[in-house]
Amino acid sequence: MSLHDEGHTVAGWTGTAIATAGSGVLGWGVCAVSVPALVAGGAVTVVSVLVTWSLHLTGWGKPPGPRPRAEWALGTRDTGARDGHPGCVGCRLAGRGRAAGSLLAPVSGAGETEPAPARAGG
Repeated sequence: MSLHDEGHTVAGWTGTAIATAGSGVLGWGVCAVSVPALVAGGAVTVVSVLVTWSLHLTGWGKPPGPRPRAEWALGTRDTGARDGHPGCVGCRLAGRGRAAGSLLAPVSGAGETEPAPARAGG
């Protein structure tokens, strides 16, 4: 399975587009020395985070890590988003997929990885 599966979602593209617009307004505010433009650009950038997060929670994002190639299409909706994704900070902040206890309690299986294979001749 390839590891090249990041951001190919409606949530990823929408959030990136809004953040790009916010960054442009911020840059214009810096060049124009305009406090209102800086505030507006910062607000648009914060909105991009909230929009991306809400789209992720409604199933238009993806869980952490690569997906099967059949699920790479941009319009593919994630049916497991309602229950939360293991190891997903956004889902855990929304109260999904967390273990019993505190908000920062580890989710079973989160962060557990297999060691990388040893390199020959190294």
